[in-house]
Formats: sequence, structure tokens, C-alpha cells
Amino acid sequence: MAIQRQLTNERMSQVVAHNGTVYLSGQVGDDMNAGVEQQTRETLANIEHLLDLAGTDKSQILSVTIYLKDIDADFAGMNSVWDQWLPKGVAPARATVEAKLCEPEILVELSVIAALP
Repeated sequence: MAIQRQLTNERMSQVVAHNGTVYLSGQVGDDMNAGVEQQTRETLANIEHLLDLAGTDKSQILSVTIYLKDIDADFAGMNSVWDQWLPKGVAPARATVEAKLCEPEILVELSVIAALP
């Protein structure tokens, strides 16, 4: 099976699909002045859009890595949005880490791997 890349520039592709698996680049929200809950909502909306573009959906997510700027301050707020967004019974493998992100205003970034149905 050929590797398929979507929304590609000279540095990266937003979506890469190969052998029944979809890989999304790290996703962030749109409003960098918002709090962690709003940034998480926007990030998850971006993920849903990219999964749809790839031909899959959030019920097919296999693994998520969540990067938080301040895990002590933002873990609960991010989780409150995550718990509402994720359908029951399809929880992926997940890791959450504190990280220095590429812009100081970014509070949360998610990296997703999903299966194609």
C-alpha cells in the first residue's frame, strides 16, 4: 500500500496514512489566548476534521500523546473536555506529559494515531 499524505508542506504533513493506519501531526487549538479548556476543544475539533479527511473518526483512535505546558495547572481542565468528547467504550492508549511547546501561548498539543475502518 502506498503512503498517502495530505495537507503537506516542506516540513510536514498534517495527515499520513499507510497500511490501514492514520497518523496526525501534533494538533493545537486556534485561539492561543484561550484557556486550556477552550484550546483543548479547538484541538479536538481540528483532530475530528483531519480524521474525517482521512476517512476515519474518533472511535478509531488507537493512541494519543497529550502534551501540556503545565501538567499541574492544566491536567484536570484538559481531561474535563476530553472526557466529554470521547465516546464511551473507545478509550485509546494514552500518555500525557509536560512539555515546553513551540509557542509560549500553546497550553495543549495532541498527537493521534488512528485506524482506518
